[in-house]
Amino acid sequence: MRVRPGAPVLDSPLARAAALVHRLLVVGVWTAVACSPTVAAGLALGGDVTNLPLLAVAALPAGPAIAAALHALAAHRPDLADLHPSADFRRGYRRTCAASLRLWAPFLALLTVLAINLTHLDVAGVPGWWAVPLTLITVAACLWIAVALALLALGHRDAARRAAHTLATRPGVTLAVAALLVVAAAVTLAGTEAALLIAAPPLLHTLVRTVGRW
Repeated sequence: MRVRPGAPVLDSPLARAAALVHRLLVVGVWTAVACSPTVAAGLALGGDVTNLPLLAVAALPAGPAIAAALHALAAHRPDLADLHPSADFRRGYRRTCAASLRLWAPFLALLTVLAINLTHLDVAGVPGWWAVPLTLITVAACLWIAVALALLALGHRDAARRAAHTLATRPGVTLAVAALLVVAAAVTLAGTEAALLIAAPPLLHTLVRTVGRW
């Protein structure tokens, strides 16, 4: 949706809210399309632990999609003559695809190893308390990738190092991002992957605004 620059536009809180809702909806559609291979593979493979490596491979397209969505949401401005979220999403995808994969692929590999270990503690013959540090590492990795992708979308270089530094020195960011991850996990557990896709735009918008303030 484009509004001709210079055209009279109702500049009110309601109009600005409508512009934000428009961006969230459009970005949500693009994110769902970009993540459709991941969702389809997840539905086909199911939740069997033996499929975790395949699920990780299938999840590769989700990383660039999330980064592009964050870029498009970060580009939102209160100027109602600047309504082109589709172009912002495509631009963000082109700009962040390679860099986001360099962050996302190792994250998925680590997550897969951690998930396999957590679900096979009895087979490995290790004490049950090993689940605690493995879970903490999993949570830390999820916090790191969320902040790293947000920083990447905001145009920061060396997003991996900056994300680690932000989490270590900004407890407010850490707590806020942790809360968003809890909400995302709750939506997924209570519903389906499709429910998470619906909730993703407002969650990602909150994430990129939270990280961008620091």
